[in-house]
Amino acid sequence: MSADSQLPPIPALEPGLVLDGFRLIERLHQGGMANLWSVVRVEPLAGEDFPLMMKVPRIKGGEDPATIVGFEVEQMLMPALKGRHVPRFVARGDWTRQAYIVMERIEGESLRPRLDEAPLPLDEVIQIGVQVANALQDLHRQHVVHLDIKPSNIMLRPKGEVVLVDFGLSRHDHLPDLLEEEFSLPMGTGPYMSPEQVQFVRKDPRSDLFALGVMLYHLATGERPFGQPNSVRGLRRRLYIDPVPPRAIKPDLPPWFQEVVLHCLEVSPERRYQSAAQLALDLQQPEGVVLTKRAERMHTSSSMKTLKRWFFALGAEPSIQASTTVQVERSPIIMAAVDTENATPALLEQLREVVRRIVQTEPGARLACVSVMKTARIGMDELTDKEGKSVHVKQLIALKHWARPISKALNLEDGRLTFHVLEAPDAASALIDFAAKNGADHIVMGARGASALRRYLGSVSAQVVTQSECSVTVVRESAGAS
Repeated sequence: MSADSQLPPIPALEPGLVLDGFRLIERLHQGGMANLWSVVRVEPLAGEDFPLMMKVPRIKGGEDPATIVGFEVEQMLMPALKGRHVPRFVARGDWTRQAYIVMERIEGESLRPRLDEAPLPLDEVIQIGVQVANALQDLHRQHVVHLDIKPSNIMLRPKGEVVLVDFGLSRHDHLPDLLEEEFSLPMGTGPYMSPEQVQFVRKDPRSDLFALGVMLYHLATGERPFGQPNSVRGLRRRLYIDPVPPRAIKPDLPPWFQEVVLHCLEVSPERRYQSAAQLALDLQQPEGVVLTKRAERMHTSSSMKTLKRWFFALGAEPSIQASTTVQVERSPIIMAAVDTENATPALLEQLREVVRRIVQTEPGARLACVSVMKTARIGMDELTDKEGKSVHVKQLIALKHWARPISKALNLEDGRLTFHVLEAPDAASALIDFAAKNGADHIVMGARGASALRRYLGSVSAQVVTQSECSVTVVRESAGAS
């Protein structure tokens, strides 16, 4: 007889029960798949200074087997997750006696109540989008695609930080995919499922970006882009039916926001944002969003175009997708810091060639060209030059002129090339802050020749190298260049 079979049976869960060293305090939620209990450790551990919650599956017989497997997935996956955007894992219980997961209890609310108040002010929708995109980027870097992003699975800490919860449908690149191995049905929540999930593909992080696009659409317009389908046939409609453009529902939404949302909702993952960081960049820097025909739409596609899409969707097979890890790695944000005002033509040319080579090796890369317009720390700034032209616009034009050969050589379309003129008194701090805020993976910048003053004060490039969290490549002017 095994040791497990000699353990006493677990009595009915109720307040006061001690289970594997955790005392149940009160039931927080009774759902169809699991009960949530607030718990405390009978013998507290040093450093465990956060509230605890126990998640227990509801097993009464007759459940959907996917529910049980999903709980197994969450038990297996949660210990591998780290960071501020996921609950801290504490313990798990064995199925032979009592399955459970003990984790950090997030004391804030989920985003679910905000749906009932939609449409929300645009500033709030953007803030939510940026926070969720940053959380997804952090999750995807840990080799995980969530596959059930929706408002009820997004918690907000008291200070507003986003935490992703409920990983029962998730997939980890380095762990067995139990759901894929045991089932052959689409898995997810109907309104938020991506087209590739409908086609049984479970390893593409861009599926989470589709779901975030659905959420942004709903929060901004008050309506769901694909309704609330409850059948596979209904789910497949998103393979060939366009959503009503957001501005057709709420005309005061800006074109750039419609561009961003419809970019998320493209049927093909290859036509969506290639990483959550790229999406967050556009939400935070709307002036850099490249407007395409998506921004102009006010109607869905014609009946003939829809019929054509339907015909091709009938036998459509999903393309072979890269793993979550590979997709994130091949979709970096490359930030080119360009001093168009002071750098020599030779240095600008050399910087352009280095940037071109780096972007060329990364097919899914996003190139953000950035320059800094120096402003005074105190007092009024001269916003126009001697000819009365805007200094900001002049610098933006110079930045676009510098990048034109790169764009032409690499055919950077669909928002893969953006331009940003930062106004700040300290160029180094402005570049470092932009890179951190927008998730840049690599900064490429020029460094002019040495001088006594620069050696004494420290160069902009030296500050960026020492203080940035990402990789930095400094390009120097070749010896003998004019």
